[in-house]
Amino acid sequence: MVQLAPAVAMDEVTFRSDTVLSDVHLYTPNHRHLMVRLNSVGQPVFLSQFKLLWSQDSQTESGAKGGDYGDAHTKEPPSAETGSTGSPPGSGRSNEGFSLQAGADTTGWEAAEAQLDEDGDLDVVRRPRAASDPNPAGPPRDKVHPMILAQEEDDVLGEEAQGNPHDIIRIEHTMATPLEDVGKQVWRGALLLADYILFRQDLFRGCTALELGAGTGLASIIAATVARTVYCTDVGADLLAMCQRNIALNSHLAAAGGGVVKVKELDWLKDDLCTDPEVPFSWSQEEISDLYDHTTILFAAEVFYDDDLTDAVFKTLSRLAHRLKNACTAILSVEKRLNFTLRHLDVTCEAYDHFRSCLRALEQLADGKLRFVVEPVEASFPQLLVYERIQQLELWKIIAEPVT
Repeated sequence: MVQLAPAVAMDEVTFRSDTVLSDVHLYTPNHRHLMVRLNSVGQPVFLSQFKLLWSQDSQTESGAKGGDYGDAHTKEPPSAETGSTGSPPGSGRSNEGFSLQAGADTTGWEAAEAQLDEDGDLDVVRRPRAASDPNPAGPPRDKVHPMILAQEEDDVLGEEAQGNPHDIIRIEHTMATPLEDVGKQVWRGALLLADYILFRQDLFRGCTALELGAGTGLASIIAATVARTVYCTDVGADLLAMCQRNIALNSHLAAAGGGVVKVKELDWLKDDLCTDPEVPFSWSQEEISDLYDHTTILFAAEVFYDDDLTDAVFKTLSRLAHRLKNACTAILSVEKRLNFTLRHLDVTCEAYDHFRSCLRALEQLADGKLRFVVEPVEASFPQLLVYERIQQLELWKIIAEPVT
């Protein structure tokens, strides 16, 4: 839980403890999170690069480490029957399986191995002592100075710009935000969802899909490598502009698969889509027709942290399912977060419990038009991104089909 101190110099970022920090950044090399600019509300924006390793040899090497990958990571590439494919769409490479990995020369796991002490324990590097401490107990620690890069893409990419552009995913994001801006961060649930999309390419291939609460757009970018059209939706002009930037940074990936990503506003608290042409990221009538006529996949990651918003998400899912002309499948990614509450004087999972109650209510919904079948997805598919796939990460599938 962190926050940027107000009116801080751009090269001396200090974090406080009353806002939210995604822990995804703790599991990838620090030099892959490069500060590039301040957004319109003064938050530092970082650029992270995720490298795609398309060869089977790379997948075997990454699986050999074991460790924090857990049982979910396998050395063998998934078979064709399970829906996975090998080379990127349009690359002309053979179907040999692949892995998706953050960083370039070293992984977070190799870095962790290098930080073990003589007893084999992890030697943790402590954060800098607060600059406001006038009488530190020991020698002062160094301040953190994020690297600030030029705006030109060649400078941002550095040596990796010389490599194959189809092997790199670039995501602009923030690291510390107030709760209302958590969509600007990268969360583990989005990486789990991206893993599943890559594993079940048969489900997404050639379809029209819509992501709810897309945030940085990472999952939509991955979906566009196989889907025909992806509607990447959220609210807030600043967030949607960041999402649009990420779509542009990775347009080569969608183009290789023939997919199109459209960033649009979708407010869960409103029944209708915004069609005002004066409003940024509004919908045209043609796009609305395409959405309702062709969409078969809905997906969302890490949008179930507030009870009111969770209610709104499920209301939106139900409303969309009733308006779509085709039966649809929704894929939901959630992390079961444990919190100690004074009300219970115990560790609880209230946000997750409310999410599960909404699943049960949706499954029991009977209006004579649609029925919703809710199924948990076993997280045993290969891990294709470097992150900690903890047991608290879950995927749920909701199948909406007409009542016969």
